[in-house]
Amino acid sequence: MTISSPNTRKRLRVGFLLADRFTLSAFANFVDVLRLAADDADKSRPILCDWAVLSDDMAPIRSSCGVKVQPDTRLRHAGDYDYLVVVGGLIDDQVALSAEMLAYLRASALRGMSLVGLCTGVFILQQADLLRGYRCCVSWFHHQDFVDRFENEMPVGDQLFVVDRNRLTCSGSHGAAHLSAYLIQKHIGRPAAIKSLNIMMIDDALSGERPQPGAQITATITDAVVKRAILRMQQNIEAPKSIDELANELGIGRRTLERRFDAALKQSPLRIYTGLRIDRAMQRLRSTTDSTTDIALACGFCDAGHLARTMKTERGVTPTAYRQAYLRPDLAMA
Repeated sequence: MTISSPNTRKRLRVGFLLADRFTLSAFANFVDVLRLAADDADKSRPILCDWAVLSDDMAPIRSSCGVKVQPDTRLRHAGDYDYLVVVGGLIDDQVALSAEMLAYLRASALRGMSLVGLCTGVFILQQADLLRGYRCCVSWFHHQDFVDRFENEMPVGDQLFVVDRNRLTCSGSHGAAHLSAYLIQKHIGRPAAIKSLNIMMIDDALSGERPQPGAQITATITDAVVKRAILRMQQNIEAPKSIDELANELGIGRRTLERRFDAALKQSPLRIYTGLRIDRAMQRLRSTTDSTTDIALACGFCDAGHLARTMKTERGVTPTAYRQAYLRPDLAMA
């Protein structure tokens, strides 16, 4: 990847900090939108915008899939960027960025530089105390992980990306392309953003408020409100929200929400919510040795009896019978 000097004045200048075992697709989608918008022809020349992968030691940085990216600019030679993008990766207790990179990140924030968190990069920004007072976006898939780590934070888990002043965060690889297009549209123009996405076989630039692609149930739903409602249901399994609460959070009335669910899925929001909780319970029955009581409580049911009655009514099988039929013999419970 040919990258010109970050000191050359461009309409848009971006620096990247890649975490160890970063998400390659999030980085690639974001930078490819920049690449395709940077030139006025198909030669990938960084004419209109510039980007650089920063490092303290210039060692290759491995992605979560094993592919490595070679940094091109040392931190001490880094330019004055419009945005500093942190690309996160696997979530564990290992240090994702070196002490030098974290110091550079904090210093950049103090200078007023806009910070971007791609995928689990939001975890790194939060851990570095750089999101205090800001709304942030996290993938529905990692929503519970985020809440567990940062107990007093409530991230947005049903949008593609969130822009709050000079903090920009997105939900993952799909969101990374649209967040990059948002920046291209802001600094270079909408035609350049659309051109980039179309070349990448993406129909149009989506706003941050658009719902994230969720689990399989949302794959064919075209109603954005219904998608967002289901994403919120998926994020609130252990302590289910009432349908009135969901409707209020979405800014509509309960009756309106019920009508939209009926039009999109021919089922009520309550029936869909119950089904999601049963699905989660059945997944845990298959894959863990947790007691039925623990699984029931973790999936928003009052007790084991409540889960058993609901499963029997909705799926025609009790938790005990389901586990005996489908669980591997070495995990079966007496």
